Amino acid sequence: MSTRLSAAAGAAIRRLRQARGWTLAELGARSGVPLSSLSKVELGQTSLGYDVLIRLCAALEVDVEHLVRAQAAPEPAPAKPAGRRAVVRAGEGDSVDLGGLAGLSAAGDLLRRDFTPVVLEVRDTERTGGLLRAPGDAYLLVLDGSVVMHSDVYAPLVLRRGDGVFFDGEMGFALTAESDRAAQALFIHQGERVSEV
Repeated sequence: MSTRLSAAAGAAIRRLRQARGWTLAELGARSGVPLSSLSKVELGQTSLGYDVLIRLCAALEVDVEHLVRAQAAPEPAPAKPAGRRAVVRAGEGDSVDLGGLAGLSAAGDLLRRDFTPVVLEVRDTERTGGLLRAPGDAYLLVLDGSVVMHSDVYAPLVLRRGDGVFFDGEMGFALTAESDRAAQALFIHQGERVSEV
């Protein structure tokens, strides 16, 4: 399938999956398509082969035509006020709990944010909660100490002060400290919600 059609079908697959409340892992289990491939398909980063297309259509219970026909252009989002800003002072922000990680979410007073920055304190050296999932792309930057990023796709990744990782937030992930010394990290995700599974 052409790249343009693959991108349109990938976007349609993502909308259908999210409308059903399924994670990428759930769609992978139902279709037999590997999780790493699903992420690339939804983001239009890979050509969509016929066999994968058929398996995804069967899992989502839709016709192939539904995925490849031209999608109507979505209505534009309401315009954001020009010149917005939110100053975040050290130690300030809305308290959040992300899978047992304490954090401060910045700019909570802004409406219709495209992304949410959260400063996390990573203290536990062992995983205690489930995996986190965030919509769309995400970024993690270690501000102090060392963090271990666990996921349902990759081997544990050690990140030290100044290290960052850009990743698909739909991939299940968890964070622990590498040592008994607490670490601090900046986590940026699309939208305003992170779920734990």
